[in-house]
Amino acid sequence: MKHLPKHLRPRWRYLAVGIEAWPDAEIDRRTFQREVWYAGQNLLGDPGSADADLSVVRFEFAAGTGDALVKVRRGHTESARAALACIDEIDGSPVGIAVRGISGTIRAAEEKYLGRGGQDSEERNVVFGNEERVAVVRDGSADVRLDEAFTGTTDLDYDLA
Repeated sequence: MKHLPKHLRPRWRYLAVGIEAWPDAEIDRRTFQREVWYAGQNLLGDPGSADADLSVVRFEFAAGTGDALVKVRRGHTESARAALACIDEIDGSPVGIAVRGISGTIRAAEEKYLGRGGQDSEERNVVFGNEERVAVVRDGSADVRLDEAFTGTTDLDYDLA
């Protein structure tokens, strides 16, 4: 079977997406892809979702932060951004999704928007609520472990132990 000529092939755009969740959240590529598809179908309907053709190309997630590259057809980037904005939880874990930028190639999206340096996070003991607790600290904020869950704080809410 012959390939289509270049002018007839579909054109793609790549959305660089930042993902943030609690440090104990376990999110993998398959569950993220499923949520992207569901969000696309729920917001755009079946025909709109098929036109946008949302698919996850790259995915990394560890210790509560991660990033992904989502491939979408050219001309459907705004509807894809809207669909991604509808994702608020994955497998019962609340998440924050932010589109960092849009590019025409995978390489440019990774270099320009993902940087591949990532956020530095470390586990520390902090004083929160007059008790010493374990927290995951990153960029001036901390996720403090309470009994069964985490609470999000800023550097003004806790003291280093």
